[in-house]
Amino acid sequence: MESGSNGAEPTSWEELYNINLIPSELFFKFRKEIEGMRVGVNLEFYNAPINEFQAKFVLKPLSPDKKWKFIYEPIHQDIRILSKKIPVTKFLNLQVGIGHNFQLHATGWKWKLTTCLGGDGISRIRNKTTLGLCSGMDFRFAWRADYVLPEITGALGTGEPLFNLSTGKLEASLDRVETIVTHAQ
Repeated sequence: MESGSNGAEPTSWEELYNINLIPSELFFKFRKEIEGMRVGVNLEFYNAPINEFQAKFVLKPLSPDKKWKFIYEPIHQDIRILSKKIPVTKFLNLQVGIGHNFQLHATGWKWKLTTCLGGDGISRIRNKTTLGLCSGMDFRFAWRADYVLPEITGALGTGEPLFNLSTGKLEASLDRVETIVTHAQ
């Protein structure tokens, strides 16, 4: 690649993108549907930056207008009730929860605003993609892409270059792989 008129060193294509396909989280979710409820066991393995394991028991209604889910973490001795994600705008969701930690004898509540755009809202896309292999078995991939769009600038009579090109940059990663096994009656 040629350098721009600003005299910068040429950038190789390898420096313009970075794609990481090694997930830092592996989840195995086992679900059973019983009389309008979904009972689940989640085994969650975190690889980076530290190796950690979590187990969760999840209970939530199957109806389309479900409003909550119950989570129990036996290792941390946490129980939580979380609301569903409530759409605030087209790209913004609100989730509220209340919980108790038996080890710390503490009760509290949390709220969280989330968006698929993440980061600063402009330079990051986060998404989950589900692939159904067969009835009762799904794979879900959580991925993200951080990017800087290419930019062309120029000036005349200001001492700045007449033409300058910034090629942009892309960093993409596969953050989580989930295997979901659902047993329906």
